[in-house]
Amino acid sequence: MKTSTKLGLLSSLYLSQGLPFGFFTQALPVLLRKQGLSLPAIGLAHLLALPWALKFLWAPPMDRHGSARWGRRRGYILPLQVLSAALLLSLALPSAGLDTHVLMAAVLGVNLLAATQDVATDGLAVDLLAPAERGWGNGVQVAAYRVGMILGGGLMLAVFDAVGWRPTFLALGGLLLAATVPIALYREPPSEPPPAQSLGLSWWLRRPGATAWLTLLVVYKAGESLATGMLRTFLVDSGLTLTDIGWMLGGVGFTAGLLGALLGGGLVVRLGRRRALLLFGATQAGAVLLYALAARGPASLSLLTAVCAVEHVASGMATAAVFTAMMDACRPEHAATDYTVQASLVVLATGAAAAVSGFSAAALGYSMHFALSAALCVAGTLYAALTFHPPPAVSSGAAPEVSS
Repeated sequence: MKTSTKLGLLSSLYLSQGLPFGFFTQALPVLLRKQGLSLPAIGLAHLLALPWALKFLWAPPMDRHGSARWGRRRGYILPLQVLSAALLLSLALPSAGLDTHVLMAAVLGVNLLAATQDVATDGLAVDLLAPAERGWGNGVQVAAYRVGMILGGGLMLAVFDAVGWRPTFLALGGLLLAATVPIALYREPPSEPPPAQSLGLSWWLRRPGATAWLTLLVVYKAGESLATGMLRTFLVDSGLTLTDIGWMLGGVGFTAGLLGALLGGGLVVRLGRRRALLLFGATQAGAVLLYALAARGPASLSLLTAVCAVEHVASGMATAAVFTAMMDACRPEHAATDYTVQASLVVLATGAAAAVSGFSAAALGYSMHFALSAALCVAGTLYAALTFHPPPAVSSGAAPEVSS
């Protein structure tokens, strides 16, 4: 299969994950803040993404058992995407409005379906991409996911502001069905399932330097998530309208996040994994610090938009770098399990940071909250500098070396 075809297929799958997740992580906090919910309560709503942190529990049987007719990975991805679309479309059915409890249950349900789809999609990505393609592959992965998040978050927020909740969920479900077409047309080659294995944790715990590597995954993105957990409420409290926020995230965020992810994916190949992690981590810390400066006084829409653009570029670059290193660490025969264990740690760390972000912002104020977040970004980058030492050339199945 041509590289462009692989990247196109993977783009549609990661876009599919980003669409509902974008609405629930970007638009929902804004709507809850407009309804008067407190910052701690909005922060705790991030716990509804818990299935993304727990997906390693069901990754091993998915890695081993698959459909011989539909494909080992495709047999999971296709029905899960259809179910996600059906759940989103069902939210447009009530005519009397959406109850908050029903909406929260739907958030949890979509997160469960999307996290399970992600296990199979990550396994398919590792199967499809050669080591030389992984930088671009992860750049496209992050870019497509961000496009989905911006469409589902920023654009749908503007749609919600203009025409209400029913057209919004009809549009979300329709976009997800459209993104399902490429995987429906794809014919996955048959592959032998790997031997039975445990949750995958035992191999990681026996591996030299595993503690340092898994700790790096925990700390590298946590600072940025602490910041962005309160970004939407900060924009609301800065006086921006729903349309302003939707344009900022859906227009500027779309372009900047896309460019950042693609630029980061391409530079990972040129710079190498270590230099990319350090350079992009430092850039991410600087971008978060800009939010702290903007929060010190009245900020104009143009200033906030510029800061948002810089942060999206930096975040996309850093995410592409760490995802590429994670893919290098996977055993080919257990790709879905190994990648999922690492991804679950990242989600657990970033989700926990987002969940406590409301308490931090309420106690410190927005400016000091963002400054603390930037300091944590610096700490994560310094930890990477001290512990991450990959081999000079990444070969198939090669794992990054870390010092404990």
